Amino acid sequence: MNNSNKISKKCLLLLSGGIDSPIAAYLMQKKGYELVALHFYNKHIGDVNTIDKCKQLCQKLNISKLIAIPFDQQQAELVRKCEHKYYYILQRRLMWRIAEKVAEHEHAQSLITGDNIAQVASQTLSNMTTIQNAVKIPILRPLLCNDKQETIDLAKQIDTYELSSGPEICCLLGPKHPATFSNIQTIEEEEMKVDVAKLVAESVEMSETFTTSAD
Repeated sequence: MNNSNKISKKCLLLLSGGIDSPIAAYLMQKKGYELVALHFYNKHIGDVNTIDKCKQLCQKLNISKLIAIPFDQQQAELVRKCEHKYYYILQRRLMWRIAEKVAEHEHAQSLITGDNIAQVASQTLSNMTTIQNAVKIPILRPLLCNDKQETIDLAKQIDTYELSSGPEICCLLGPKHPATFSNIQTIEEEEMKVDVAKLVAESVEMSETFTTSAD
């Protein structure tokens, strides 16, 4: 019985390196969930070592396993072949598909994200609905309706705020004026311009696993 409960409460955290996802992790841990972290990083774009940052965040959050996947080539493929205003939606749908495969391997029952309802990019209600349609696994969003200052204050309280400062990978190739509304038909047509299944499979194959522990 205890082993069954433990497995059912295991989740895969999408750890961006920004302010929100560590707080999402902290709140889910308070509910008793066991977490494995998944981080998408840029290997050739930008000069920020986000893997080291995420290792440190995992240590502070007592998350013992970090999986990292290079993601710049996949993002570049979306930029080259798809309508740029849909970049954030397409990027997130691809991330979620990859994460779903990783979660299956890790026996995790849900994904956890730091998503917060906004009026821009991928976090409008319309776009969040379109993005979630890409996968069957539940996506948990403990910060969905949080006030940003509330999240910042909590990040300072648990000492993740300074580590979480800096650019996130999703912003580097994004459009100046991203679509704030989308429908599934249009997005699926855009996805036909790339080999989504191949991108997912290659991404999972490129994953690296790190064991982290508190200092």
